[in-house]
Amino acid sequence: MRPGKARASPWQRGRNALARLASGSDVQKGAQDETMAQEAAGWPPEETLSLWKREQARLKARVVDRDTEAWQRDPAFSGLRRVGGVDVSFVKGDSVRACASLVVLSYPELEVLYEESRMVSLTAPYVSGFLAFREVPFLLELVQQLREKEPGLMPQVLLVDGNGVLHHRGFGVACHLGVLTDLPCVGVAKKLLQVDGLENNALHKEKIRLLQTRGDSFPLLGDSGTVLGMALRSHDRSTRPLYVSVGHRMSLEAAVRLTCCCCRFRIPEPVRQADICSREHIRKSLGLPRPPTPRSPTQRPVACPRGDSGEFSGEGRPPQDHSPGPRTAPRPGSQEQEGKDWQ
Repeated sequence: MRPGKARASPWQRGRNALARLASGSDVQKGAQDETMAQEAAGWPPEETLSLWKREQARLKARVVDRDTEAWQRDPAFSGLRRVGGVDVSFVKGDSVRACASLVVLSYPELEVLYEESRMVSLTAPYVSGFLAFREVPFLLELVQQLREKEPGLMPQVLLVDGNGVLHHRGFGVACHLGVLTDLPCVGVAKKLLQVDGLENNALHKEKIRLLQTRGDSFPLLGDSGTVLGMALRSHDRSTRPLYVSVGHRMSLEAAVRLTCCCCRFRIPEPVRQADICSREHIRKSLGLPRPPTPRSPTQRPVACPRGDSGEFSGEGRPPQDHSPGPRTAPRPGSQEQEGKDWQ
């Protein structure tokens, strides 16, 4: 470090990393136009994929997979006051326009304290294993805006609709966003990413069947011998598990407990509210009519278990079209519910 020059913070280094990728400073400028044209056709060239892989490997070295905050080690998460959730929703029939959202909820009440959405134009195609390069730049901007304008509302942890270390190269979108924001992050996926020998086969389905009550879980052990995450039954009325994995600065055990504590429905409330916020923003931006609000009984958050971790027994997502919907949960069995996995 040169005399008189301050060392950049992890946050600033994260912004610089994405800036380098956005500007193409790591590749020859003459090939940039050709690269963009190929990406517009639906698949990035090998040079871009190689660049992305190198960036993932570089940032992966900075992932912290242990608890770094005192509240994470407390059985009741004492000291945790704000939980964030992020989401990117896509305009139906449009491969470019999308809406990025960030919400912050109080904990343990799970009431919305802050929400922000913005329409964005996607510049990178969807490629399994590289979701972060499509979505994280916009999410990073939302976190930066909150940090600058309302620092007192900054979340103490982010829940991300996607995977963390449960990933082709051990560095999913939850890891990527965690490292670049320097915030604790948890990956929460609705479907199993089949990597390192993990398969959604008969044995896996049998393990799911044995998840009897809310909080039951089982480890996702890869062929490498590494536990990549946990399959968690997050709600008594849903038999479909969530797949929780470490993103950054939080242990797997704490990530699973927190995810369960944040579930009023199947999906953790921070992620669910971010999705609702983004779909409502799309509706308003496109001038679409408001759909009828379904009747739904008010649900209070379930208290987080106050025992030790023994009370719990036990990236790869393609873009989805999100049509605007209500702030409350849809009726069971409705078409909207089937599309959004509320329960």
